[in-house]
Amino acid sequence: MNVQAQIHTAPLRQAATGTRYMSGFGNSFETEALPGALPVGRNSPQRAAYGLYAEQLSGSPFTAPRSSNERSWLYRIRPSVKHGGRWKKVDKGLIRSAPCRDEAELPIGQLRWSPIPIPSETLTFLTGLRTLTTAGDAETQAGMAAHMVFVTASMEREYLFCADGEFLVVAQEGALRFCTEFGVIEIEPGEICIIPRGVVFRCELMGGPARAYVCENYGGSFTLPDRGPIGANCLANPRDFLTPIAAYEDDETPSTLYAKWGGELFSTPIGQSPLDVVAWHGNYAPYKYDLRHYSPVGAISFDHPDPSIFTVLTAPSETPGTANIDFVIFPERWLVAENTFRPPWYHRNIMSEFMGLIYGVYDAKPEGFTPGGFSLHNMMLPHGPDTQAFEHASTVELKPVKLTGTMAFMFETRFPQRVTGYAAGLPALQPDYSACWEGLKKRFDPTRREAW
Repeated sequence: MNVQAQIHTAPLRQAATGTRYMSGFGNSFETEALPGALPVGRNSPQRAAYGLYAEQLSGSPFTAPRSSNERSWLYRIRPSVKHGGRWKKVDKGLIRSAPCRDEAELPIGQLRWSPIPIPSETLTFLTGLRTLTTAGDAETQAGMAAHMVFVTASMEREYLFCADGEFLVVAQEGALRFCTEFGVIEIEPGEICIIPRGVVFRCELMGGPARAYVCENYGGSFTLPDRGPIGANCLANPRDFLTPIAAYEDDETPSTLYAKWGGELFSTPIGQSPLDVVAWHGNYAPYKYDLRHYSPVGAISFDHPDPSIFTVLTAPSETPGTANIDFVIFPERWLVAENTFRPPWYHRNIMSEFMGLIYGVYDAKPEGFTPGGFSLHNMMLPHGPDTQAFEHASTVELKPVKLTGTMAFMFETRFPQRVTGYAAGLPALQPDYSACWEGLKKRFDPTRREAW
């Protein structure tokens, strides 16, 4: 018998800009920018190829179960201890971390903001980061912060890492490029990227000014939710998550490295680029995802399912079934339920919901909630469709309807979200938001049993 072996390598995904990625969620990847830079059969050889240094970056405790253990081995020009000297505390601007309770005097209530215009001043990802809400406690690694970031200039000879949590960046206007220790990630509106805790990056503009929502996850890393009875497919499929290939900078230009640590901002001068990883392998790395690849599951008979069916990523807590954060989207989809009020129902929730609109119209709030805006419905405060949405959904002929050109999202957490002084003082805060429900009339008639 004549047996011929054929070797096939996994294809790389290539974006229109030429940037290449590896496919899969939570995989153990390996990638090298120079042939032979990755050692074979061991992680820390006595002498690494090309004169590189071997270094491990751990995103979980060493003893975490294999299913949740996160770490990568990096082979770099200099070890990280050479990327910094004496740190000093610097002005953190409008960045805040939980707990942050005393900045705003707002009473409890449903809150909504119109889009904040992109400022005309020069702002990088670091100087343009503005915290809107905080929840939990960053130092106990529980909770989150919701930020808006405005970018009008690329970071030059500046780098940043966050030790307090991982960044989930939701592009809303304009495109951004993240040059990281692991390689390059590019996102545009409709796409997200995750920068894990501790990973160093530089953010660049790919065109005009950009605006993005940012969720800072203080807790365990985001992962894919279990599908349960849904089975093996749909929702966010693992193959659609993209991780960068190795790309290094051998640049001796003096620069500055910033660190968000313990709710404060620190800086240190460095003599070169810290993005000097020539090769790496492991499962702790940045990644991106196109929200338009999400395959929604919904009602095909009657009733409106819980919004949890639209969960893209979840950061679990120590309580089963209770997330530290859920990242939920409301994408294009068909509505076909019969004899059903199709928009989200009125509800009160133990979770706190920060919601944003990337593009299009949100079906439960056709007025007042516009792309770039955001709302906050804190735990146990009632919310639901506005008057216009209720009237339309209660009387419209129930034919199959496709919601098109829309993408909303939600950062949902088990903790109450505290509004920062910055967000409370914005002119974009809508003082009359609750008026959207004033038109809901009393329809009760004890003499009439049939539906109105």
